[in-house]
Amino acid sequence: MRLRTATETREERDDKQVVAEIMARCFIPTRLTTSSWEGFHFAGHEIRITEALDCYGAVVWPSALVLCYFLETNTKQYNMVDKNVIEIGAGTGLVSIVASLLGAHVTATDLPELLGNLQYNISRNTKRKCKHLPQVKELSWGVALDKNFPKSSNNFDYVLAADVVYAHPFLEELLVTFDHLCKETTTILWAMKFRLERENQFVDRFKELFDLEELSSFPSLNIKLYKAMRKNRRSA
Repeated sequence: MRLRTATETREERDDKQVVAEIMARCFIPTRLTTSSWEGFHFAGHEIRITEALDCYGAVVWPSALVLCYFLETNTKQYNMVDKNVIEIGAGTGLVSIVASLLGAHVTATDLPELLGNLQYNISRNTKRKCKHLPQVKELSWGVALDKNFPKSSNNFDYVLAADVVYAHPFLEELLVTFDHLCKETTTILWAMKFRLERENQFVDRFKELFDLEELSSFPSLNIKLYKAMRKNRRSA
């Protein structure tokens, strides 16, 4: 019993230490400016993100910081250089910006009403800094996928997703979108905050189509980071 308690204490300590390192990448500007922004340090750059507080999808959530930190600190195993990457639910664009700064061909996607702010943040933080100029495209989950992202031209090495599962009515459409964008060789890197039972139900549905591996867990944030790849349907 003492050993178990000691192990749990060590895990909690490790969790708090890593979370502190992740959160330390965020900073608030010390001087007032004409436009409000939040600052981040990733991939050797200062990134300035403009949020829209009246819109749920245009705020930087902790899952995005977790995914950015993972991409930056695991470049040997998950090398982004020249990789074809798409982010779904890109929001403010922070994850897409970091992936671009790490050398990827990035397509950042979200709902049409979020694209203006998304494009602004990405242009502001990647111009003359990235090997490949990132693209911004509309992607409404489950809508016109064959038209806007035809399977014949989908060749994504990575699908990135941060906090795309929450109390919204489009979970089935989200699953269809994951399935549509992935080939057998595509890797999904997905950071997820658990809030309600619906998150667990989505994970169960997700595992019907994809092999899911937990890469990291951050209990103090209630966030898990997953790697997923399409199941080999022939063997299944």
